[in-house]
Amino acid sequence: MEANVIRLSHCQKEIFCFSVPETCPSCGEELKGSRLQEAPVSLPSPLTNGHKTSCCLLVAPAHDNQARDFDGTADLHTGISSTKGVVYNYTREGVQREQSGWERCVSIPLVRPDMFHLLAQWDQYLERFSGGPVWDPAWQRFHEDDHNCFSFCLHFVNSVLAAEGLATLSRDDFTRCFILPRMRRVSKYTTLYQHIQRQQFYVVDKQLDAAASS
Repeated sequence: MEANVIRLSHCQKEIFCFSVPETCPSCGEELKGSRLQEAPVSLPSPLTNGHKTSCCLLVAPAHDNQARDFDGTADLHTGISSTKGVVYNYTREGVQREQSGWERCVSIPLVRPDMFHLLAQWDQYLERFSGGPVWDPAWQRFHEDDHNCFSFCLHFVNSVLAAEGLATLSRDDFTRCFILPRMRRVSKYTTLYQHIQRQQFYVVDKQLDAAASS
């Protein structure tokens, strides 16, 4: 998904495309200057470079997905970024510390910018946790269902919460609060992007303001 999705309005339609067309795909009128109801807006991609993040939960297509696509069917891989963008993630070979390979992923911040104490301790927490025997293949083997990359991330987050004197999260709460909202956005954006690739445009009726429709 290298092109930017653009949204523009015309003839009471919202039009999504990669570049502003010469004519409206809905009514056929030429689109010049003031003929647009509002300036085109570029929609930000929900995917970011995980190595340019800090203290984030990262979700990316699994390494064995050659296209590295979020297509709704591919397995996903999760990791935690350090303050310097190094991604700690758990695999069959143990904990990996990667400085590349996470350039296109979903990034979910775990620490507020004003939490200076936690930011200062983050890398130390991450390195100490990753060195624990539970993540050493010689002590405990990777298991796809209950000892995997997601388990690593969840247990790390809970270890930080416990160290800060806060309540820990269940697997379901963690998924519902942190993962699902972002993945829904990725799914919608990916579907829109693929439609534009096939049809050039995606056109829907413009949503009226609540005040105007009442």
